[in-house]
Amino acid sequence: AGLMGIKLDDHTDRVACETCHIPTFARGGVATKVFWDWRTAGRTRNGVGYREEGYIQGNGEARHTYKSIKGSFKYGENLVPVYRWFNGTVRYTTVHTRFDPSRPVEINHLEGSADDPGSRIWPFKRMRTFQPYDKGNDTLVYMHLWGDDEDAFWGNYDFARAIRHGMKDFGLPYSGEYGFVETWSWWPITHMVAPKEKALRCQDCHNANGRLKEVKGFYMPGRDRNLWVDRIGILLVAGTLLGVLGHGLLRILLKARRKAS
Repeated sequence: AGLMGIKLDDHTDRVACETCHIPTFARGGVATKVFWDWRTAGRTRNGVGYREEGYIQGNGEARHTYKSIKGSFKYGENLVPVYRWFNGTVRYTTVHTRFDPSRPVEINHLEGSADDPGSRIWPFKRMRTFQPYDKGNDTLVYMHLWGDDEDAFWGNYDFARAIRHGMKDFGLPYSGEYGFVETWSWWPITHMVAPKEKALRCQDCHNANGRLKEVKGFYMPGRDRNLWVDRIGILLVAGTLLGVLGHGLLRILLKARRKAS
């Protein structure tokens, strides 16, 4: 309560409530998937697909780290979110969107910035994936995964045939050459609100290596340095101190004068 409570509440015009009240996610012994690699899909043992359970989460349950039909997976627990400006608008990468495969492709690009009054700093899970794409057209592809035919990936583990079939089903152009591209997807964190005692503290963000160190576009005390702001701040503090000292000295002098008279 008091001035601190008022100042904390004042943050809500630029910071989502979830940012402070969900300090970590995938808590309570239940992991979340953070990486999916399609490049490894299709491996077999003696000609048969298989699964591996190589991760034991906090509650003791095993999670799949490999499936022939999907590839490899990685998990995480008690994870710190990634923070981004977000105004509620998402721009999606679809099978029609051309992109530069030399860098990660955002499946759902988040709109928002510090200059947008409708944006707030939100917490997200960033999911990394390597998935097939059309190397000739630089687009994502449809894959024919399941069906009672010879092209279904889950039956033959053949990417080339599964992609060709999938693109033909939707009447989409396909160069005939596929590769794998890294993609990111952003998952807003809205569940697992922590008890108020575990909400973020001022120092969690207001320092050079704090949680918001990668969130750009604005000046944040304790994180950023600005020579003139620092100088003005020092002058204000010095001026306040001199004012207090001067006021105290004046009171002492006036009191001494009254006694002398």
